[in-house]
Amino acid sequence: MAPGDQIHDRISIRPWREHDPIPKITRLLHAAYAPLAAMGLRYTATHQSDEVTLSRLQRGRPFVGELDGEIVATVTLYPTAGPNSSCAWYREPGVFSFGQFAVRPDLQRLGLGRRMIGTLENEAVGREGRELALDTAEQAHHLRQWYEKLGYRFIEFADWSTTNYRSVILSKSLVP
Repeated sequence: MAPGDQIHDRISIRPWREHDPIPKITRLLHAAYAPLAAMGLRYTATHQSDEVTLSRLQRGRPFVGELDGEIVATVTLYPTAGPNSSCAWYREPGVFSFGQFAVRPDLQRLGLGRRMIGTLENEAVGREGRELALDTAEQAHHLRQWYEKLGYRFIEFADWSTTNYRSVILSKSLVP
């Protein structure tokens, strides 16, 4: 058994709890997004405050990955967006989306991210979701390729006022 397998088996995925430490989640986000910041991409998670972290967690259904009592991954599932969303796809009925997705850098490439996404897909299906979508920077080719391997496809471009890049909206059908 590879050392990564032993760690992988010790990581549990659970819903976020209000008493989970927000500063640690913010630091996790900053660390996981640091390579994207080094590429010059200003994702919200590269610089957000604890208050923004909490607000983003509370807007959806957040999950964390926990290893030996420490949060090592996070992701938040968001319901179909309201009519004021600038992203047309996110307004479509049954389209859930996710964000604030991070895995501690030393635990990346061990399958935890895939497990976190699987948790979201199951949660969205349980809430009658028909699609699970996300947005990422057009220039983040490595992320786009990874999501495509998981079955996500290109939908449209989006240009958020809070970032310095054009985003791609990717989505995966949850309907068998």
